[in-house]
Amino acid sequence: MNTIEILFIAVGLAMDAFAISICIGLTAKGRSFKKALVAGIYFGGSQAVMPLLGYAAGSNWAGDISTYDHWVAFAVLLIIGAKMIKGSFDKTYSASVSLEFASMMPLAVATSVDALAVGVSFSFLDVRIIPTALLIGAVTFSLSMSGVKAGNLFGMRYKSKAELAGGVILVLMGLKIVLEHTVFTAAL
Repeated sequence: MNTIEILFIAVGLAMDAFAISICIGLTAKGRSFKKALVAGIYFGGSQAVMPLLGYAAGSNWAGDISTYDHWVAFAVLLIIGAKMIKGSFDKTYSASVSLEFASMMPLAVATSVDALAVGVSFSFLDVRIIPTALLIGAVTFSLSMSGVKAGNLFGMRYKSKAELAGGVILVLMGLKIVLEHTVFTAAL
């Protein structure tokens, strides 16, 4: 995978955190840099750690399933993307978010479970996990901070579109992996 592809995956993974960050921005009184920074740290940090954990777990299985690893990567990205697309149509989203550890940590973990699964799929591909995890974390950090600002300025009307875009990106990346492998195998 090249840097642009990983960047697209990072953006797709960050959309859940971005959507929640918008909600944090909705509850912010005035322009709150502190709220944006806290959201960025929680979400970006969690999104950087989870692919590492997934990669470590997947590396233990990589030798056993290398003949169908591209299908595993495709399935993981398809399931995650489909879940995000489905979630983008959920209109019952609550905008009340606290910055306390007891609220933020579960949100950070919940929004990065997808990154854990993607980390597993990365272990089956030729991906340098440390720079990839750092890029995913940095993208999520930036988008989370931006989400707080956007929520503060624009409100909830863009939440579902962001999550929909993230899901579509992940599904398309999964299709690309399968198509590349199929074309490469057919060429042999």
